[in-house]
Amino acid sequence: MDRRQQKTRKLIFDSLSGLLAEKSYSHISVQEIVDKANIGRSTFYAHFETKDDLLRELCTDLFNHVFSQSLNTENTHDFSKSGNNQYSAITHILYHLRDSQRDILGILTCESGELFLKFFKRYINDLYTDKILEGIKKENMRVPYKFLVNHITSSFINMIQWWIEGGLKESPEELTEYFKAVINPVVKCNNQF
Repeated sequence: MDRRQQKTRKLIFDSLSGLLAEKSYSHISVQEIVDKANIGRSTFYAHFETKDDLLRELCTDLFNHVFSQSLNTENTHDFSKSGNNQYSAITHILYHLRDSQRDILGILTCESGELFLKFFKRYINDLYTDKILEGIKKENMRVPYKFLVNHITSSFINMIQWWIEGGLKESPEELTEYFKAVINPVVKCNNQF
């Protein structure tokens, strides 16, 4: 994708994000998106087939940034020297979610919030669960591994929802400590005979 296309996509993403801060997803039209982005309808449709495709791409773009494997220095945090341990990755995700709260709040409060949470859970499963369960001997577990993965990712998603609903008052570090306090006993219990 060339720079011009990237710039247009960013305009469209920003337009949808801005509109989501003002009204619900179902009340946003493609015309409002293109008007706010100051582009033509044909330009919108050159990038996205539907408004739902735009929402899906917005989620994917957000997740690709939030779940980036490279830990770089950013405006609000620096994990570049933290190593790649299981809980620094969780804290890093939480910083990204807090920094992207306008987009996330808009998406979660719209009708497609369930789609967002489904994508979010899939990304957690695919990218971070093995890190969280590092060192577990699968053959010694009391419950099936997939059950434990589902339990941990569901707990993480519920923690995020709780955090957002509470106004993101806790720091990402505090939230990571809460998550560790809940998850470590579950992991240890399932790693014994």
